[in-house]
Amino acid sequence: MRIGPFLVPNRVFAAPMAGVTDLPWRHMARKLGAGHCVSEMVTSRRELWDTLKTSRRMSHAGEPGPVTAQLVGVDPGDMAEAARANVAAGAQIIDINMGCPAKKVCSRWAGSALMQDEAQALRIIEAVVAAAHPLGVPVTLKMRTGWCAIARNAPRIARAAQDAGVAMIVVHGRTRDQGYGGLAEYETVAAIKRALHIPVVANGDIDSAATAHGVLAATGADAVMIGRAALGKPWLLGHIAQALATGAEPPPPPCWQQGLWLLEHLRAHHAFYGDAGVKTARKHVGWAVAELPGGAAFRAHFNQLTQATAQIDAVTAYFDALQDGSATPYPLAA
Repeated sequence: MRIGPFLVPNRVFAAPMAGVTDLPWRHMARKLGAGHCVSEMVTSRRELWDTLKTSRRMSHAGEPGPVTAQLVGVDPGDMAEAARANVAAGAQIIDINMGCPAKKVCSRWAGSALMQDEAQALRIIEAVVAAAHPLGVPVTLKMRTGWCAIARNAPRIARAAQDAGVAMIVVHGRTRDQGYGGLAEYETVAAIKRALHIPVVANGDIDSAATAHGVLAATGADAVMIGRAALGKPWLLGHIAQALATGAEPPPPPCWQQGLWLLEHLRAHHAFYGDAGVKTARKHVGWAVAELPGGAAFRAHFNQLTQATAQIDAVTAYFDALQDGSATPYPLAA
């Protein structure tokens, strides 16, 4: 499928997740078969662009295209300026965040809170499109089905966004007040797909090839976007894409291969974040070993390590023990 002028290799996309889908993670996800990746959300507040946190989020060094930067904000002028700044920093697609349910985002009337004010939401969309299109950059939109169960206004916003020039829409099948609780519903996604001619992507509770296939069949969506199911498993995106393309689901990668990928990701994470990467790596490693033998005990040990080299050595030893066939590879023998 295409996103504006860009042809993407498959229909399985990585959802933007703050604190997760940073540059090292996106590199791994693309290497392992993700069809498309979106950055962590970048604030439209200019005074924060030079902070270390935001400058890292705007970094796309060596990232395969199309490079997509997601923007969050409440002021149309700020969002337009942020779009131009992120294009200058290497973004080839601009995504507008109208889906984040976090209180600290919604309390500022950003993210999914914008769905309560359709006029303001449309002003932001029009401003970003007006800033990006002269630069040859398509704009996409990610949103929820609505603010609450009695206000599922995503179809109306989606039609207005298409008319304003948005190239693709991603819909998470929950309202904002659901957060990540309950079950995602796809009827709203199907209604949006029937009403639009631009690509529509379904998001929410997609964690396997079977669910991806079912959601695509139920909604007619052009692609699926996967978030939480890929935590610690960036390989899952390519795994599902292969299953959709061939009709046959491949077996999960063996533990030794998962270990090699995790070490590659860990080294890239350390290089990107420097000393701070020792702390932020803990969540990625914890997610990666959560379902493996001895994973909980290993995670507890790993979280106490304070040096990058010690983390690399620990992950190497853990997966070596798995490869040797230990039933409980951690804690390691004293």
